[in-house]
Amino acid sequence: MSTTIALPGFADPVDEAQATFRAVLDAMARPGRLHRVGERLTAPTPLDPATAAVLLTLVDNETPLWLDAAAAAARDWLAFHCGAMIIGAPHGAAFAVALSLPDLDALSAGTHEAPESSATLILQITALGTGVGYRLSGPGLREPAMLKADGLPAGFVADWQRNHALYPRGVDIILCAGTVLTALPRSVSIEEV
Repeated sequence: MSTTIALPGFADPVDEAQATFRAVLDAMARPGRLHRVGERLTAPTPLDPATAAVLLTLVDNETPLWLDAAAAAARDWLAFHCGAMIIGAPHGAAFAVALSLPDLDALSAGTHEAPESSATLILQITALGTGVGYRLSGPGLREPAMLKADGLPAGFVADWQRNHALYPRGVDIILCAGTVLTALPRSVSIEEV
């Protein structure tokens, strides 16, 4: 047994998975709002607790998962704890995990008939609540919200605008840093401030 597999999952699987699921749902409904998850979780290297908590909650043996090369060290843990069906190409993934922003065009944007078949990117970044400021507007926001994030690349807003232009198709992103997460649903507009 590898030392990675030996790391436990949730201490209380039902309560912690439900709390993480509620946090992800609220983050999707209220883009930019920060939520704490995975505080009691020992995540496998190189994943942060929030990233691991989201994966334990959303991924199972019926959801194809793609890992970028930097996240590949967590492969055995994810296969063991989630029963994850890990695939080699990003385009067929229902969920994708990356430690740096991949080409969003490489992920499934869904179809006009089934936009819900698009991928959700779980992107682990350096920090949430500090760093570059972004103004979010769109569904779920009565007025623009501010998000500060450290670890998104310089061209992120342009990449996002191309993704957003596909709406109702497009990729949704769950940003994770440490024990904090937020979400950027494809419906939201983003400007750097």
